Amino acid sequence: MAYSSIAILSLLVGIIINFDILKGNRKNADKSHKLYRLFLFGVMLFYICDALWGILYDAKLITAVYIDTAIYFGVMGVCVFLWTRYVIYYLNEKNVFIHVLSFVGWAYLIFDGVSLIINFFVPVKFYFDAQVTYVPCITRYISLGIQVFMFFITSIYVFIFGSRIYGSERLRHMTVGSFGIAMTVMIIGQYFFPLWPLYAIGYLLGTCLIHTFVLEAEKEDYRLELEDLITRERLQKMELGSTRKLVYIDSLTGVKNKRAFTEASQEIDEAVSCGLIKEFGIIVFDLNGLKTVNDLKGHDAGDEYIRQGSKIICQIFQHSPVYRIGGDEFVAFLRASDYENREKLVATFEQIMKDNLASDKVVISNGLAVFEGYGQDTFAKVFERADKKMYERKRYLKSLSK
Repeated sequence: MAYSSIAILSLLVGIIINFDILKGNRKNADKSHKLYRLFLFGVMLFYICDALWGILYDAKLITAVYIDTAIYFGVMGVCVFLWTRYVIYYLNEKNVFIHVLSFVGWAYLIFDGVSLIINFFVPVKFYFDAQVTYVPCITRYISLGIQVFMFFITSIYVFIFGSRIYGSERLRHMTVGSFGIAMTVMIIGQYFFPLWPLYAIGYLLGTCLIHTFVLEAEKEDYRLELEDLITRERLQKMELGSTRKLVYIDSLTGVKNKRAFTEASQEIDEAVSCGLIKEFGIIVFDLNGLKTVNDLKGHDAGDEYIRQGSKIICQIFQHSPVYRIGGDEFVAFLRASDYENREKLVATFEQIMKDNLASDKVVISNGLAVFEGYGQDTFAKVFERADKKMYERKRYLKSLSK
């Protein structure tokens, strides 16, 4: 039972530390990860066979222990083969050594399988004597010798390969190589002490090393890579947002431009047709005397005149989006509180314009119209009414300046 306890403990520890890998939750896993997962399943099955072997051997159940031993050697061979395949895909290289390792892996698997089949007829791998004592045979020693050669040579190659790289990847390669060294030492011990569970201990040490220094390190690298991708995506979204903002903003005044106005008018028409908007107002603005300022003081002064006019509009109609739709034309959409207080706001604005007219400052004509909410009223019709009132206001202000 002492023999079996090591295998049972190894099985439990192996399942616990490799639970996520055994579940196979990792999406887009590469070939090496898939092979390592298969290798782990093989190792878990090996632990089960090893644990049963100790129990059945102590119970002297010759038929059961013979079958379990045959499965034990078969699983052992498959595990060694899967390990070589994992190393080949993990290194991701194509050279003479990799081809030789692949050939030796397949040759070993075939040799082990054939020797187990022959063993049913002629004891070349193992047998049990009359006292149910386990007796290893020649091919068992040959098999362990091949395993020592494969694990050791693979480790040396991985060490050499890893010495040419740096950082966390180098540590991972050294760990993969250390797995082979651990198995080499334990197989040599198993060679001389066949009734000790050294093979299971070797797998336990090796898989713990891989889990801690390879798989966990890869998870951390994957996490850092994912964070980097998320950061890049955020920056791209910010850049896209900034670009979109520039496309819809008037560069001279900082208010929204004609493109934004066109899209907003379409959205309002759609909302009106769906019954989502039942009230809104439009104010059309036009700067008086801009041509005179450009002619007498130059275009820089004209630009400043436009900026000052935009500033006044935005200060009065603080809660409404303002659009510059032409050289000296602006539009504001009145919603919510600005719509409710539209008469008061317009009166305040018009008083400021009268004061500006008297002090030779920026003068802006304005015209307000509201959505009537019945019949065939549309955004375009509301705008047309507001534009008409603006021109009426412009004529009125011009009459005051004479």
